[in-house]
Amino acid sequence: MTTSLPGPGVARVHGAVLTGIHAEIIEVQATVAVGAPGFAIIGVPGDGTREMRDRVRAAVLNSGFAWPSGGITVSLGSPCLFRRGCGLDLPVAVAVLAAASTVPAGPATTGRVFAAELGLDGRLRPVRGIVPVLMAAAAGHGGRVTAVIAPQNTPEAAMLPGATIVPAESLGQVAAGLRGEPLAAGPFRPAPPGRVSGPAQDEYPGLTGLGVSPVVRQLLEVSAAAGHHLCLTGPRGADVPALAAGLVTLLPDLTGKEAGEVTAIYSAAGLLGSRRARIMRPPVRVPDHRATIAAMTGGGTGLQPGEAALAHGGVLCLDDAPEFERAVLRTLAQPLRDGEIVIARGGSIARFPARFILVAGMRPWPCGAGSGCTCIPLQTRRYRDRVTGTLGAWIPLRAAVDRPGLTHLPVGQSGQDTDALSAARVAEARDRMGHRLSGTPWRRNGDIPRHELARTYPPADDGQAVIDHAIDLGLIGNLGATHITAVAWTLTDLAGRSCPGAAECAQALAFRAGAAR
Repeated sequence: MTTSLPGPGVARVHGAVLTGIHAEIIEVQATVAVGAPGFAIIGVPGDGTREMRDRVRAAVLNSGFAWPSGGITVSLGSPCLFRRGCGLDLPVAVAVLAAASTVPAGPATTGRVFAAELGLDGRLRPVRGIVPVLMAAAAGHGGRVTAVIAPQNTPEAAMLPGATIVPAESLGQVAAGLRGEPLAAGPFRPAPPGRVSGPAQDEYPGLTGLGVSPVVRQLLEVSAAAGHHLCLTGPRGADVPALAAGLVTLLPDLTGKEAGEVTAIYSAAGLLGSRRARIMRPPVRVPDHRATIAAMTGGGTGLQPGEAALAHGGVLCLDDAPEFERAVLRTLAQPLRDGEIVIARGGSIARFPARFILVAGMRPWPCGAGSGCTCIPLQTRRYRDRVTGTLGAWIPLRAAVDRPGLTHLPVGQSGQDTDALSAARVAEARDRMGHRLSGTPWRRNGDIPRHELARTYPPADDGQAVIDHAIDLGLIGNLGATHITAVAWTLTDLAGRSCPGAAECAQALAFRAGAAR
């Protein structure tokens, strides 16, 4: 998308900047004035200006072009915007060449967006976030856009069916294309997008062979059906990440909106690789217990998404959660409450969607030794409080798990059959939720706000009496009562009933206490 301004030596070229997973198409203006040589870039804070000047100048010269002899001024728009990364290298270089009349700046470049890093030798290098960049460009042009990018970004760009991708190996090829000469690689026409999972459902073994008891399987079904968070306590060797992966196999495919958000997140993180279609399966993330706040919530250079955002639409598993820093655990309260991560850096605010199912694993004792444990009660209490004191209010499902090896399958039934039945029950429960919640902004019981749940979806009188009695005994507070009500509704949907009663509310209470049998 490049046009020329009235007067010689002035050009406009369109590039893009990325803030979180949201891209903004900006106008890069360049002018060459008669006078002392110079090169100034306006709109990039800090050292980004000097680094970009050096890269662009070296790329232009090493591509065989003469550097303009006058004073060059490039404007990237408002300087208050957060401008990090190298995706503006190519549009700046093209704007400089167009302002110097080295390449045309008229109809030959109209309707194109340029996004690539430049090497010192003039080669185009890939950048993160091509998917949100093309989505932003297409939004203002009826869903169609022509993009000039590095060849390594073409598989990722192929996810947008309305985009015409022009991959170029070097700045010299870009200039040749603007002059009307054919590119060596030629335009890239993406194939129709197919279904690509992320990762594929059959990459996970499911719950088969994990020794899942009927209570734990029911807990996983409740969690998968409505997005309730859960805490699993087991001895050393209990494979909580495997249970989290098994939970993902019970989840249905992502909706169109979720798939677009997850794909944009992984594009911004540079994790799409060679995919040519959107991510349609829920992801699962298992961060290391040494993860920092920035690694968990996002941030750093360019405001990259963290583990919480990468788990959007799927499962975030914290294996041995008490080993994580308490400050790191506290930062997860925001996505558990709001379903998003908000980060403010350098005058910009990045928002990452982060609606996931949290699976927190921990051992019964800090040492995890089992029968030979020598931990004193104070150590055990402090160990568990690292999770219950920070995230416990948001976790309504709790259970004890065993080491893998034991099977709890009905006689004559295989693990695959049992997993298929669990997934079918989850799908049927979600259908009932969708029918009941039609016309509302929510799709699952776990999404309903507390005030709306208490006002519009109260349990039956005998069920409410169970919850009120637990409040009177001090077992739960108001937030806990909300979670109990939501879980009771999920149990009702799984059973095919119309309204939660005393049995469902009592079972939800037992799940919260970790005392279900």
